[in-house]
Amino acid sequence: MTPGPRNLLTDVPGLRVGNATDQALKSGSTVVTADAPFTASVAVMGGAPGTRETDLLQPDKSVAAVDALVLSGGSAYGLDACSGVVDGLRAMGRGYRIADAVIPLVPGAIIFDLLSGGDKDWDENPYRKLGRAALDAASDSFDLGSVGAGTGAMTAMVKGGLGSASLVLPDGTTVAALVAANPMGAVTTPGDRHFWAAPFEIDGEFGGLGPDPASGLGRTLDSRKVNAVIERANTTIAIVATDAKLTKAQCQRVAWAAHDGIGRACVPAHSPGDGDLVFALSTGARPMQDDHRDLSVIGHAAAVCLSRAIARGVYLAHAEPDDLLPCWRDLNA
Repeated sequence: MTPGPRNLLTDVPGLRVGNATDQALKSGSTVVTADAPFTASVAVMGGAPGTRETDLLQPDKSVAAVDALVLSGGSAYGLDACSGVVDGLRAMGRGYRIADAVIPLVPGAIIFDLLSGGDKDWDENPYRKLGRAALDAASDSFDLGSVGAGTGAMTAMVKGGLGSASLVLPDGTTVAALVAANPMGAVTTPGDRHFWAAPFEIDGEFGGLGPDPASGLGRTLDSRKVNAVIERANTTIAIVATDAKLTKAQCQRVAWAAHDGIGRACVPAHSPGDGDLVFALSTGARPMQDDHRDLSVIGHAAAVCLSRAIARGVYLAHAEPDDLLPCWRDLNA
């Protein structure tokens, strides 16, 4: 397995990603879409999720495909980013058709960044416009770090961010991940230098420092974030994607497997105060040769990509005025 040419979610052919960032708000939104609807499902392991339209992604529900997925800051307010994406898709004539009605299907999830600084004293919810702007910006190239849904993200000890990573499997199948990393847990080991995800790093993509040589790790839960904000200002939300042809049930199985990537990169993970959620999508461009074996490999690759994406988002975060936490790069300059 080797990274795709961009090491981004858009290494899966046909996918586009757009970010909209408001630094005064210290928040933003991120959208994943494609030229055609795609199969998707979801798996939630955190105790405090914030979601829209996720019930329709369950394998027993009748909707076969969706038009876009949204990751956003803003807590419950940020779910309105989906409405802006719906507006934009409707203007394009995109959506599920029932007679003359066109209904864009846009599931989404949010992180809590309302206490991460920035001006949150608005009269009109800004996230609908952010969602529309992110859709309008969607392309095969996009920035990582303190942008889009990762703008106001924080980990336990350093700023979080928007991350992405990809892998091309030996048979040519592409698997990739996109994440807004805002966990209760730490992404770095004690000392803020080494990443928990270091064993999965490829080509120095988040500093190349390797695993922490210390032993007995994980026995302390120090958190600058808890000291600066509150314990419930958390959540890691992600999208994993592949061009392998998967059913909704198979997408859900990949989403469950991908959660291992959160557990390997964030310590602790899946807490009662996190809303940890993974969407999994399939563009369906490549038939699988062996459903059981191929699905296992795709799930494993999705978890590896997600661990790497979390670390990349933190590694690429940059400082902004009024930040509550330091950036990894500033601590390790």
